[in-house]
Amino acid sequence: MKMEDIIRQAPKVQLHDHLDGGLRPQTVIDLAKDIDYKELPTSDPDELAEWFHKGANKGSLVEYLEGFVHTCVVMQTRDALERVAYEMMEDMHQDGVCYIETRFCPDLLTGRGLHLEEVVRSVLEGLEKGKKDFGVCYGLIICGMRNMRRSLEMAELAVNFRNYGVVGFDLAGEEGGFPPKEHLDAFQFIKRENFSITIHAGEAFGKQSIWQAIQYCGAHRIGHATRLVEDFGYDKEGRVVSLGPLSQYILDKRIPLEICLLSNVHTGAVDKLENHPFGELFRIGFRVFLNTDDKLMSDTTLTNEYMTASEVFGLDLKDIEKLTLNAIKSAFCFHKERLRIIYEVIKPGFKRLRKNISSGQ
Repeated sequence: MKMEDIIRQAPKVQLHDHLDGGLRPQTVIDLAKDIDYKELPTSDPDELAEWFHKGANKGSLVEYLEGFVHTCVVMQTRDALERVAYEMMEDMHQDGVCYIETRFCPDLLTGRGLHLEEVVRSVLEGLEKGKKDFGVCYGLIICGMRNMRRSLEMAELAVNFRNYGVVGFDLAGEEGGFPPKEHLDAFQFIKRENFSITIHAGEAFGKQSIWQAIQYCGAHRIGHATRLVEDFGYDKEGRVVSLGPLSQYILDKRIPLEICLLSNVHTGAVDKLENHPFGELFRIGFRVFLNTDDKLMSDTTLTNEYMTASEVFGLDLKDIEKLTLNAIKSAFCFHKERLRIIYEVIKPGFKRLRKNISSGQ
């Protein structure tokens, strides 16, 4: 059995996925036609997929985000939102994902008159339908945007839907010039409500962004954290020999790091995969796991991310199981649900996979 097939069959967990960054190219074309949107560069799905990926792969987070203009424009109706969410669940099922936390900013999707609550309900309806049809479990994360001043309203929206499938709050968007502590009111509200926080930090800005996200804003998880290596000490051969106070704190407190290999290359967070800190972070013992970030923009799947890590960092099936367990332990769903997925889905799934491999099936 090929390693790629093994990884695809393995029960995986995805915690850093942008709903508006993972549309199918044909769906973008269909939804654009529905609203008479004529700004797409092509109506050929293969060409459009290539266009999105080429535009994202420029080594700049700002340029990477430009493609979202088109995906957000076509996600402005209830039917469109439900379709995108449902198809995402089908894509997860086909990729062997058993639990997905997807995220988006409702404030970006009200341009055609939907209220914020209608936006969230439509997405949840698509997710729930997908769960029933494909057996994939989910949680929804509501994002505030760094460059917008409505993060508190997004935080309140997230808490209002906590009993209907929303599991947390995030801060996303361009990092440079928009520190997370400028949104303290939103994070203080979330903390008072005993809710969960993940924050994009250390992707396009330094370790100070990660520090602020944790110590000012109370992040329970960090998205990317690529620049955490700035807090490492190295010897003359480039080996990690010491950890600074921030990285030691993250390691000791088991703060999860949502790693997105390919998108970090595409946005310029790292210059090439071989230099990605994931390998060192995993070796040292940080709670890391792999994610896709934006499937459309980075032309990837979770299977592809793990396959890439296998080729570049030498991961084997045991490593992939450990990373998967790291992910589900870090999920924002209820503790009882995490245990169910571990003992009824992940562990039996990997055991069955190892048995099939040993028997040559």
